[in-house]
Amino acid sequence: QVQLVEFGGGLVQAGGSLRLSCAASGSIFSINAMGWYRQAPGKQRELVASITKEGTTTYVDSVKGRFTVSRDDSKNTVYLQMNSLKPEDTANYYCEADVKTTPLVRRQYWGQGTQVTVSS
Repeated sequence: QVQLVEFGGGLVQAGGSLRLSCAASGSIFSINAMGWYRQAPGKQRELVASITKEGTTTYVDSVKGRFTVSRDDSKNTVYLQMNSLKPEDTANYYCEADVKTTPLVRRQYWGQGTQVTVSS
């Protein structure tokens, strides 16, 4: 089994910054892509940012230039640095990882979510 645990959510004023982290633990052979999703009340979950094992990053248009995703493979951890936060960034943020538990077994795992609230 693999567990993903997120840290770093909270309440911040518009224009402020937060840094989310997500550590994977358990029976891990290797981790491919890792990413962050968010879901606001009444909205569908959306991909915010992702990073491949090679370090290639992608972002949803609404966060480009403000958010930065990174990873530390020595710690099986993915980070999301969020700057210039806006009220519309308010959501529950989930990390996700594409994990191999053996060379032949691969599946997607999710964290429990961490709430980010941006006040205007």
